[in-house]
Amino acid sequence: MSSNVDEIEWRPTINPWLMVTPIMLAVFMFVLDETISNVALTYIAGSMSVSLNESTWVLTSYLTASGIAIPLVTFMTKLLGRKNYFIICLIIFTISSFLCAISKSMIAIVLARFLQGLGGGGLLPMGQSIMLESFPKKDRAKSMAIFGIVVIFAPLIGPVLGGWITENWSWPWIYLINIPLGFLCVFLSKQLLEDPPYAKRHKEGLKFDYLGMIFLTVFLVCLQIVLDKGNDADWFGAAWICWLTAIAVIFAILFFISQLVNKDSLIDLSVLKDRTYFFGTLVQVILMGVFLASAALLPSMLQNLLGYTAYLSGLSMGSRGIGSFIGVALYLTLSRKIGDRRIATIGLILLGMGSVFFGDINLQINLTTIALPNILYGSGLFLALTPLIPLSCSTIKNEAMTNATGFQNLVKNIGGAIGTSVATTMVSRFSQVHQMMLTRHLNFTNDTFVQQVGALTGTFSGLTDFLTADGMAQRQIYNQLVQQSHLWGYIDTFRWFALATFLLIPLLIFIKKPKAAN
Repeated sequence: MSSNVDEIEWRPTINPWLMVTPIMLAVFMFVLDETISNVALTYIAGSMSVSLNESTWVLTSYLTASGIAIPLVTFMTKLLGRKNYFIICLIIFTISSFLCAISKSMIAIVLARFLQGLGGGGLLPMGQSIMLESFPKKDRAKSMAIFGIVVIFAPLIGPVLGGWITENWSWPWIYLINIPLGFLCVFLSKQLLEDPPYAKRHKEGLKFDYLGMIFLTVFLVCLQIVLDKGNDADWFGAAWICWLTAIAVIFAILFFISQLVNKDSLIDLSVLKDRTYFFGTLVQVILMGVFLASAALLPSMLQNLLGYTAYLSGLSMGSRGIGSFIGVALYLTLSRKIGDRRIATIGLILLGMGSVFFGDINLQINLTTIALPNILYGSGLFLALTPLIPLSCSTIKNEAMTNATGFQNLVKNIGGAIGTSVATTMVSRFSQVHQMMLTRHLNFTNDTFVQQVGALTGTFSGLTDFLTADGMAQRQIYNQLVQQSHLWGYIDTFRWFALATFLLIPLLIFIKKPKAAN
């Protein structure tokens, strides 16, 4: 029987709505672990006796490894079968979670997190592929709504859960909670998952693209180091950043050339010829960059400017989860009345408006006042991504779905890393610009400055001598200036987020659902 017949006739023997249980649980664990460590870095650094900058390798090693693992999915599913490889990935993820929890040194936890990323990296594209293939095309949007809830809600609850566990128990427990969930997921996967005929083992004549794997690994490792350490090293002001960037660019070019000329490549780049897939993927990459960057900046802003604890800064993201559930209700209502592209447009508008609100904040904000823009972020991202995921793959054949979703998740991973790094740099650079502008007003020709110094000096004079009091007054005013400068750095960055989001709307014109879709 031909693959086309298989594609048309194959349906899982188990109800696909039941079959999604282990997939959603696995995807939830993987995505949750992308952000659950964020608020615990200070505690991990303290227990390992390393700096906070060094502790960020706990995050970057996981992201780098997951990026390396994604292109392996197509080859490994052909070699082992998709169900078998899915279960193997779960086992690796679960065991490495235990290794993270018992790590006593930074080297040990970085290696364990790298292994965890290798195990978990394939779960997301395989889960997405299984769900898209197992449901009839008319039900794909509904299945992706459930998928979207998990993919969006998990990274939002990660900082909240991680902060609470870290403060009330200890940081190893953020990894230990994966162990019972992992074993449960393995059991459910063995019972409920099935391989379609075209996703079973094809060992005969199967070749592995070793050269492409080397090119990709070097590219991703160098890129992640540059993105992670570039801002601290003043970017291209440091020679080693220039060298690593050059190496990353060269190996990225070599990787894409190798994928084009090699018949047994890791990724089949011919899917990029599909206009709907290309623009659908492009929009998702930029969206993930904005989403992950904003998720990293907001807790950082609250901790650095307002003195929030790890738990409270994580809790600030909770309203995005509320927004996601509002997005579910809106999607289920709107999907019956308007098309996917219009729903995605509404989502982008809401997401952009959330950034606009964040671009108008001040130091009097609290958890209540930042709830509205976070709700807009949560609902907007859900309404934008949920229709875009199935729509971008609507013109891809089932037998090519694993390859298409794998490449899509790879570039989304890279987009998120680049977006976060660029946003961090923007905050730093904008803060410096505003600090230079405001410092010009700190001179004794400015009557307001003179009055403020005089008032504060009078206050401090009761505690010390006049000269010391005058110095304390000027230092306090300068500290306030630095704080305001950092605030403006965040404001300007969020305004750029809004512009980037609104500029995505015209690209939706190029994303079209096939007329023959049923």
